[in-house]
Amino acid sequence: MFDLGTSFIASVARDPGALAIVDGDVRLTYAQWLARISSLVAAFDGMGLKPGDHLVTVLQNRWEAATLHWACQFAGIIITPINWRAKPDEIDFVLENAGARAIAFESVAAAAMAESTLAATMPRIAVGSDAGPAELTFAEMIASEAPIAAPRASAEDWSLMLYTSGTTAKPKGVPRRHRAERMAALAHVAQNLYGNGECTLGVMPLYHTMGVRSLLAMSLIGGTFVCLPRFDAARALELIAAERVSNLYLVPTLYHDVVHHPRFAGADVSSVRKLGFAGAPMTDGLLGKLTEAFRPELFVNHYGCSEIYTFTINQKAADKPGSAGKAGLNQLIRVVKLGAASVKEVAEPGEEGEIIALASSDEAFDGYWLRPEADAKALREGWYFTGDTGYFDGNGDLYVTGRVDDMIITGGENVSPVEIESCLSLHPAVSEVAVVGLPDERWGKIVVAFVQRAAPVTAEELDQHCKVSGLANYKRPRRFEFVKAIPKSPVGKLLRRQLVAGEYEPERPGIAAE
Repeated sequence: MFDLGTSFIASVARDPGALAIVDGDVRLTYAQWLARISSLVAAFDGMGLKPGDHLVTVLQNRWEAATLHWACQFAGIIITPINWRAKPDEIDFVLENAGARAIAFESVAAAAMAESTLAATMPRIAVGSDAGPAELTFAEMIASEAPIAAPRASAEDWSLMLYTSGTTAKPKGVPRRHRAERMAALAHVAQNLYGNGECTLGVMPLYHTMGVRSLLAMSLIGGTFVCLPRFDAARALELIAAERVSNLYLVPTLYHDVVHHPRFAGADVSSVRKLGFAGAPMTDGLLGKLTEAFRPELFVNHYGCSEIYTFTINQKAADKPGSAGKAGLNQLIRVVKLGAASVKEVAEPGEEGEIIALASSDEAFDGYWLRPEADAKALREGWYFTGDTGYFDGNGDLYVTGRVDDMIITGGENVSPVEIESCLSLHPAVSEVAVVGLPDERWGKIVVAFVQRAAPVTAEELDQHCKVSGLANYKRPRRFEFVKAIPKSPVGKLLRRQLVAGEYEPERPGIAAE
């Protein structure tokens, strides 16, 4: 299989004049972009960076970040991108854990970089004129022309290392090989039915698997990656219209913000024909709203993770709401009983259990970076234990119901937050909703719904909505809390743990359901 550098060379050979990347006034064809990438590779040599070294980046989605990503693929350097909001101790952890040899950053991370203990001990690359003290600047690195870079990595070499978001422990490094990255990109193209010359909105962060997948997928089809450094719904709508964006691949939260923005009604989104989402379940209410607003030719629910890109695909997400579909092109999946000691303890259809995926997938990682205890927990008998709960229906379609740790056990019954959230999302007065289990002396845990309102509504009215929707009595929230906003991670994932810990801003005191 091709390494990613060779893959990019092949894309340039196919269509050197195709528009590759757009970022404000920067518009580069594949041939022009290859020249900038080659200059960076030569600059890496000048810095003494070698194949197998880690380059940490603390950058937003700008063309320089994408160019550094590709230059690392050519040079055999392991790009290690982290959240541009990272705190000094988080930067230090990654620099030490990865054994980094250099770090690239921009002005938004300047304060954290200044307080980082380890950042000052290695070469720093400043991206942008106002980034702060550094040994090199990105502008200097690309200023000199260099011969077209020859790929130095093999398909078996490491391509990048992503870090999983740490909730109760330090983040885990997820190293991925060139062959796994390219196969995941190929699967992304096929599963989303991308054609030659597609144009995507590059807003999912390049420290997140979804952002990387969009970047690589566009390169395979001579497509255009339109940078949006940080999410802004109004700016997203402007770029969709101006660049004639043909597909969107976002987390549900960003779709919600786009379609509910005051400018959406007057925006030209007619170029968008394909929608894809991942990262979190999408409520029935949002599915319906997006279908009505975009009328897409294809609406894909993609279920996967950083470790193994694809688990399942549902290419008709709106026709079967809540269904994650069937296994992707490079995968086999099972649902095993909760707490199963062996992969042979398969759950029955309709029985909720833990979702596991075949670890020998062409898209899969080999194991966590320097974390044998995490490998022992997640990789067993040749399968990857996802930590997600779900079940197969009678047609063999998978439904993801939440996380093993999020399961609410109330009065001895297992309750999935996702089912209740989907039910409540269909009420017109509900903007967003999150459901958690809170400790209770009698029930063990009670179901509590945190609601961000779009219009006036009472807890009693929402409880009645649950009743008439057919939600089982034991699943109905026993308490509703109205909040100003539902807490989420920088990539839009729901942070249930903050709700459990009381880390939210109430709109007004909660009202108990009868």
